[in-house]
Amino acid sequence: MTIRAVVFDVGECLVDETREYGTWADWLGIPRHTFAAMFGAVIAQGRDYREVFEPFKPGFDLAAEREARAAAGKPEWFGEDDLYADVRPALAQLRADGLWLGIAGNQTVRAGGLLRDLFTKDVDLIGTSDDWGASKPDPEFFERVAAVVPVEPSEILYVGDRVDNDLRPGAAAGMRTALVRRGPWATIQWDTPEALSLPTFRVESLAELSPRIAEFNRREN
Repeated sequence: MTIRAVVFDVGECLVDETREYGTWADWLGIPRHTFAAMFGAVIAQGRDYREVFEPFKPGFDLAAEREARAAAGKPEWFGEDDLYADVRPALAQLRADGLWLGIAGNQTVRAGGLLRDLFTKDVDLIGTSDDWGASKPDPEFFERVAAVVPVEPSEILYVGDRVDNDLRPGAAAGMRTALVRRGPWATIQWDTPEALSLPTFRVESLAELSPRIAEFNRREN
């Protein structure tokens, strides 16, 4: 079957999270390079990214700390300047190609609002884990994606930067997948066996998606 819809992850797929994680280091009162070093170590070991915070603040509660940051006037935030440079042109081209477009990732209600401010005119759907009560890699998250996208799961391409959170559960849900090489996860996982064999496409830029999808669809027809 051909690809008729493309759904994007958020962090390190559309949004460069470098600044956001830097603000977490500032909030914890530790050097940014120290936080980054711990972040890389946790990812390389295949651990949950939330474990990054534990050595610096034992008992760290991410939801509670987000509330504390908001109360202090330092809420989570991203804007146009945090988007990767290829995002706007890629979305415009895929839309011109006639594809249905969506954004769905592990994000808070607040982040969902930020995404809607940025992308409402560019995509057909914006969904978050907080909206749906299910987080990747839980199969229920991808069931929700499949339920709201108006094509068959095999006609959906889910684009993300993580093998464990994006590609593996997306493929298990019957979707096509694309791994984009950027951010800490994709950089570390890029040459692993699953990253080499699992995705339908491996791309260095979102700009590659339009021609790769067109070629794929020609073959399928």
